Amino acid sequence: MAEDADMRNELEEMQRRADQLADELLKERQATTILLENYCTCCGGRPDLCRLKSSDAYKKAWGNNQDGVVASQPARVVDEREQMAISGGFIRRVTNDARENEMDENLEQVSGIIGNLRHMALDMGNEIDTQNRQIDRIMEKADSNKTRIDEANQRATKMLGSG
Repeated sequence: MAEDADMRNELEEMQRRADQLADELLKERQATTILLENYCTCCGGRPDLCRLKSSDAYKKAWGNNQDGVVASQPARVVDEREQMAISGGFIRRVTNDARENEMDENLEQVSGIIGNLRHMALDMGNEIDTQNRQIDRIMEKADSNKTRIDEANQRATKMLGSG
């Protein structure tokens, strides 16, 4: 259990770092864009080659600043079905002796363990969903950065070729 928590924390930290690196790349790309636009302004380059257009993919990846970084342990999802208690025990009483009582107690313990495993599985599923959403956001940012960098490289090549 402790290993799982350590691994989950390590994964969360790696995802946070990937998100930060994508943000740093965006800042560097924006600085490069400003330099390219200044070059166009001072050196008489074609303005249509120098202006960057914000695409829908760019706005989707960078528009809202809701990074969704996980900063706490996942919350337990409460299932209404667990509120219903089983009445009358797990076994049908025939002799009503100590063996039947022990079997019923053992089945209750097994039921509790299975319930705990079920809750753990639900928590893990929720955590995986959260991390998948974060990975999707990181991928959108990376795709947006790649597209914008490719466009900037094409513009720079055209400017150098025409200048």
